[in-house]
Amino acid sequence: MYKLAFLVCSALLLSYVLARPQDQRAGAPSATTTTTAATIVKQDNVNNADGSFNSSYETSNGIRVENIGYLKKIIVPKSETSDGQVVEEHEELVLVQTGSYSYSDPDGNIITLRYVADENGFQPEGDHLPVAPQ
Repeated sequence: MYKLAFLVCSALLLSYVLARPQDQRAGAPSATTTTTAATIVKQDNVNNADGSFNSSYETSNGIRVENIGYLKKIIVPKSETSDGQVVEEHEELVLVQTGSYSYSDPDGNIITLRYVADENGFQPEGDHLPVAPQ
């Protein structure tokens, strides 16, 4: 009985090893990568008592990130609850974030994305982003 179980397990293991893609087998040459380790060469973080902040960093491979945030008062207009009661307009605080990041694409082009995120949602801008038809 043990011999049969051993033979079945061995056959399953052998079929698994042979079924793997060729590049995953031991001894197969690995794919070359262009990824290199990067270090942070500059970093700034400021957190203010009013809730605003500013953070940025730059890495040795040219990645740059900046993020600025602050609280903003907005007026929420009158609305109705699900049971029909009118809710008066009131003030609310929302977090507004603006910033950008940039990096080099595989062809060496600098890609930069700028954004605003506020009560109107996330609004990215960048030359590399597709443009909606007019």
